[in-house]
Amino acid sequence: MTVATAVDTGLSRLAAELDDPARLSTRAIDRVAQASDASHYLLTPEAVVTAADAAEVARLLRTASTLRRPVTFRSGGTSLSGQSAGDGLLVDVRRGFRRIDVLDGGRRVRVQPGATVRQVNARLVRHGYRLGPDPASEAACTIGGVVNNNSSGMACGTTENTYRTLESMVFVLPSGTRVDTGAPDADAALQRAEPGLVDGLLRLRRRVAENPASVELIRRQFAMKNTIGYGVNAFLDHDRPADLLAHLVIGSEGTLAFVAEATFRTVPIRPRTATALAVFDDLDAATRALPALVDTGAATVELMDATSLRVGQGLADAPPQIVGFDVHRHAALLVEYQAFEADDLARLVAIGDGAIGAEPLRAPAPLSTDAAIRARAWKLRKGLYASVAGARASGTTALLEDVVVPVPALAETCASLQELFSRYAYRDSVIFGHAKDGNIHFMLTDRFETDEQLDRLTGFTDDMVDLVLAAGGNLKAEHGTGRAMAPYVRRQYGDELYDVMRELKRLCDPAGILNPGVIIDDDPDAHVRHIKLTPSIEAEADRCVECGYCEPVCPSKDLTLTPRQRIVTRRAMERASASGDHDLRRELERDYDYEGLQTCAADGMCATACPVLIDTGSLVKRLRTENRNRILETGWTAAARGWGAVTRVGSAALTLADAAPAGAVAAVTDAARAVAGSDTVPRYSAELPAGGCARRTLGRHVGAADAEPVAVYLPACVGSMFGAEGGGAGATAAFTALLARAGIAVTVPDGIEAMCCSTPWTSKGFPRGRDVMQRRVVDAVRTAVAAGLPIVSDASSCTEGFAHLLAGAGLDATVEDAVAFVDREVLPRLPAASHVASRLVLHPTCSSTQMGLNDALGRIAERVADEVVTPDAWGCCAFAGDRGMLHPELTASATAAEAAEVAALAGDAHASCNRTCELGMTRATGVGYRHILELLEQATR
Repeated sequence: MTVATAVDTGLSRLAAELDDPARLSTRAIDRVAQASDASHYLLTPEAVVTAADAAEVARLLRTASTLRRPVTFRSGGTSLSGQSAGDGLLVDVRRGFRRIDVLDGGRRVRVQPGATVRQVNARLVRHGYRLGPDPASEAACTIGGVVNNNSSGMACGTTENTYRTLESMVFVLPSGTRVDTGAPDADAALQRAEPGLVDGLLRLRRRVAENPASVELIRRQFAMKNTIGYGVNAFLDHDRPADLLAHLVIGSEGTLAFVAEATFRTVPIRPRTATALAVFDDLDAATRALPALVDTGAATVELMDATSLRVGQGLADAPPQIVGFDVHRHAALLVEYQAFEADDLARLVAIGDGAIGAEPLRAPAPLSTDAAIRARAWKLRKGLYASVAGARASGTTALLEDVVVPVPALAETCASLQELFSRYAYRDSVIFGHAKDGNIHFMLTDRFETDEQLDRLTGFTDDMVDLVLAAGGNLKAEHGTGRAMAPYVRRQYGDELYDVMRELKRLCDPAGILNPGVIIDDDPDAHVRHIKLTPSIEAEADRCVECGYCEPVCPSKDLTLTPRQRIVTRRAMERASASGDHDLRRELERDYDYEGLQTCAADGMCATACPVLIDTGSLVKRLRTENRNRILETGWTAAARGWGAVTRVGSAALTLADAAPAGAVAAVTDAARAVAGSDTVPRYSAELPAGGCARRTLGRHVGAADAEPVAVYLPACVGSMFGAEGGGAGATAAFTALLARAGIAVTVPDGIEAMCCSTPWTSKGFPRGRDVMQRRVVDAVRTAVAAGLPIVSDASSCTEGFAHLLAGAGLDATVEDAVAFVDREVLPRLPAASHVASRLVLHPTCSSTQMGLNDALGRIAERVADEVVTPDAWGCCAFAGDRGMLHPELTASATAAEAAEVAALAGDAHASCNRTCELGMTRATGVGYRHILELLEQATR
């Protein structure tokens, strides 16, 4: 970084406050990757900082205040109103702030801002508790955003949101002062450190409390969900300075302080549920049914309009209640009752069935306690925003608004909103939300680019504000004011309370550095500035709405880019080209090669989290194919033609390397990598085993000698190339022994040594080699598949690869992993197992997750161990074939949290279901991972 200008000098001073100044980046790819959040705004930061801890943030803020440099905090980036985007210094507080401490048997939990709601609840559920806030984005939204937006959700209403369930907080003021409101001397410490702030807060409290009009307005508006402006209800609810300030920070959207830690009082889980998805003829009928349903004690009543249902019908696992008919004006209510005891639930169900049955429904909608039915209904609802936004026209931007009105006014409000949609020609708009609370979300789609489009948005917004305020509602219920409603805060509260809010901001942030333009902005057109334009990109990712749901499951999230960021950067390239900034395009393309392509595991886990099923790995594979090295492709095509010999040479080389000093072998590969490139030559490391056994020695008939084959067995080549952990049997030998023990046989095709699932070629982007392998495998199994035999393989990623390969060839084959086959066919026929481990630590794989193998994996594990534990921090190991050898830093980053948890668990056995994943976890943890079938074979001898 240069210091030639005043701007650079300021950034240098900020970088000097970091323990590692390199964590402040001005690279274009880092800035554009972090620029986008889930909102319809786009501001590109001048620099990005990855903060390590609260002390570092305090130093940054102190210096930024001196320099008057704007600072925005970013964690999950799921906020929808522009509050996590800024054009100054963007501070990433996701990576270094993920600690979760469960307290008092789960009745309390202390959390840092980078942990997601789902991660926190995963720790609490075993104690029977959960967080009060339950936002639909719980898989990706983080505690930092939950606190700063005063998030609520489907069930929590106004009684279990952050404001009501927060016990204490640690936050850092722009001055650098650290405040721990849970400390016994919190008030005295705050008074010593910030006397002017404390005096000003108490003065504002008196001003509010002594003004009857302010008190009446606050009581009325905060009886509903309310995240418009600051939480001035705190002036009426709290008198201790530390508590008062903490509750003002809640919902302040990063404009008053940095929240470093929050301690919540948790909520007991009501384990018994009954759910109904009731379809009405129109939205009016659905909303008019609300008061009666709310009176029955329903925990949640979620509204979905006709557009929501039409999009939902296109989902692969759409609930049966919304399919089988043409949606016209229909609407649906997702109604759920929750209870601690069965008798209580039965009573609620009887009341609820009566109330639902009395409504004019398209079809009967009885309440069900079936967990699978419930899961499908809630998957539809929780993914609704991204699903609907993903169905928008290419090149348009989705804008989601969020309002609340008294429940009796909801039907009329929805009808009036639909009139506004028609008046302003927003034809594909959608209404959904938390109807029980009178809280609805509605989405507009347009390019929001021309003067006409922006004028239309302004006119619509002005009329919508009039509509909501006339109904006695709030302009923001749970998504936060952000930039979207900042110009309307004064209209919501009037001059007096708006002035209180401005004074609060001045007291806490006198230099005005924290998130300028958010909540407080007197520019009447602020909400139509910086709107994100979404250029069309590759078809695999074009429907992405940048919601960020994919990020927590991405193995490269802490090293380079996440799936969202890979897509965002592709869009930035298109914007650069459209604006004629060819230098920026070239810079982004240069850095994208490593950040976006080389370090993507292409594991498909992003698709498991994406509401519109985008597999960013498919985009990466396409780009690798387009950018492929033709010389390398020729070599890999030749390898495909002679794969049998290649695997045996590879096995022999590993055996030789295993006998030599690991450091010497690593030095040789390092030298080769220096010449040919790190994305070409794998790096040898000490955990790699000797070579495995040839597959051709299996013969054609495997298992019980006198049994007819019931499947075609394609043992994975990775088990042949890499030997088993610690000289063990390996997955192939274990599987064949288990088959014989169970009296089952399978057949192995001729020429098995030369077969592969083709994943190495598809992953690297070498289509000619894949075609060679596809023809070979298809020719070998076609007759058996026609006879109805399933295909079985013994490494989960290879099983998935065979499934894709055969489907791509148009072969209608059943492909099953050995784990699922053993669970279904072999396990019932085996003798009783003797446990071979006290505590077995299990590592599911990305492929086992996507193929639905994890339940079978768990059942087998329970047959061999006293206790089976899957780490909370489990995730894809990113070994990804040879990707973990080409880029060891990727696997190291992906497995860091899980490896730390594995060490703490102190298991006496460790298992997975894929050989390369076992290698990755062995490297990460320093303990040997084996295939689960090896343990089962050992336990049933």
